[in-house]
Amino acid sequence: MDLFNSSAFATHVTELMNQWHVPGLAIAIVQNETIASKGFGNASLNNMVPVTADTLFDIASTSKSLTAASVALLIANNDAYPQVQWNSTMSSLLPEDFILSGNGYTENVTLEDILSHRTGLPGHDNSLLSVRAAYPDTPSSVTRNLRHLEASAPVRTRFMYSNMMYTVATFLVEKMSDLYFGDFLHKHFFSPLGMNSTYLQPSAAIDAGLKDRIATPYTWHKVNKSYKPIQLLQCPEGQGAGSIYTSANDYIKWVRALMNQEDPISQEIYRDLIKPRIIENPDDEIGEFGPMSSPTFYSAGWEPIYYHGYKIIQHNGVVPGFGSFHFFLPEFKFGGIAVGNSIWANPVSTYVLLELISEVLNLSGSDNKAWTLLSKSPDRLSDLRSEHDDLKQKLCPGIDEAQPQKTPLTAYTGNYWNVGYHYMSVEIRDSMLFINATDRSNAFTLTFEHICKQTKYIAHIRDHYEEFFDDSTIAEFIFEDGRAVKMGIKLEDELDSLVWFEKLETASFTDQSDCCDEGAVEASSRDS
Repeated sequence: MDLFNSSAFATHVTELMNQWHVPGLAIAIVQNETIASKGFGNASLNNMVPVTADTLFDIASTSKSLTAASVALLIANNDAYPQVQWNSTMSSLLPEDFILSGNGYTENVTLEDILSHRTGLPGHDNSLLSVRAAYPDTPSSVTRNLRHLEASAPVRTRFMYSNMMYTVATFLVEKMSDLYFGDFLHKHFFSPLGMNSTYLQPSAAIDAGLKDRIATPYTWHKVNKSYKPIQLLQCPEGQGAGSIYTSANDYIKWVRALMNQEDPISQEIYRDLIKPRIIENPDDEIGEFGPMSSPTFYSAGWEPIYYHGYKIIQHNGVVPGFGSFHFFLPEFKFGGIAVGNSIWANPVSTYVLLELISEVLNLSGSDNKAWTLLSKSPDRLSDLRSEHDDLKQKLCPGIDEAQPQKTPLTAYTGNYWNVGYHYMSVEIRDSMLFINATDRSNAFTLTFEHICKQTKYIAHIRDHYEEFFDDSTIAEFIFEDGRAVKMGIKLEDELDSLVWFEKLETASFTDQSDCCDEGAVEASSRDS
């Protein structure tokens, strides 16, 4: 721990935070039973509240380790839940709820598959509706909506990261235990481990009187060269995939318990959680951590990787305004967590923890891609966007210049519906077709740029929170009798097809029963 306690390390962390626009960062490490922790920067820029190791952050997808462990507890309790096994099909455990489209998926997808991202379904993240929506998603509605989402690969043939499958896992935990998932976590993990400042969802932490300890999430605006605070939001649609608020001092207790196989983690549960189940990047010539690293595997809420011949059990997390990275090295009984109040805390956390790992492994220098990445800044990374010309040629082969928009924009406007992706409203803003999808879990807006035939467009997607995450995709309209009747947008990269929305005949969207099937209406009305 010499490097961690050195003034040079503190200076280095601060420099990286400034370079990557991270207001605050907290780090905790553990070796055997010894814990050390520190805070850097500020939890709030409004009154310059410093970060401490007791500051609370949203750890985002780092939460998945606790979701997987919750399922593993059910599996280990064979007396109470004999039907819950790693190879149990989800349709046998949730027969009315877990139904997938396509032949063979419902019958074959197992509990192990949903926790290792190998169900054959891509993420479909843009289908999730947040608390800002008229009909917000819940774990129940997320599960029941799977039947309306398209698969893109046979089961167990490809790694495709799926947040919603972890939300489905929490729905299973709730069904089996008859406990709200947050209460399950408190009963089996937080209370026994003394994680007294850890909660599912920000409201629970606030209700516990910890509002002043929650870090303010920030986004960096490169044009204004300033930070902008982001509102804390409940994310029931992301339960299990993220939304755990904790401190470095609290969370390191969970890392230690798992690493040392302390109660409630048995040796069997430990082996099941870290067992590699699929390769994430089989085609990559260089591993995620550089030329001396293996391909990255996925187990259950963790991503095992070999670095210089040593196993690292790790996972990261990113949501607007927060980023995190946690790990442990089984052979050295060394682990850590780093989390900050900016998405760019994710690469910074990865970088500084890899430095500490390199010290433990007695490595000099560095040879991994994290060092190369962090020689840049997010301002330079913002230029990594979809190639406009490639999209243009894909839409309209041989075209040199985009054709002028001649059809009146009013012919396209209106409310559109897709049973899996719900509603989207096309309007006119600044003389362009525009969609406001900020009610989505991944809040975004979309502007259409006409390319050809009055029907083919490049859709420019702008992340509602992070201006770096602009992207472009393709879109198309189908016309009948001079007016658009269908709209297709490539909202899921893993699908070859567009997601098609049908235009509603009603003038306004006020009732889901106007649009969706009976089962979806029942689920939505019940969950709302």
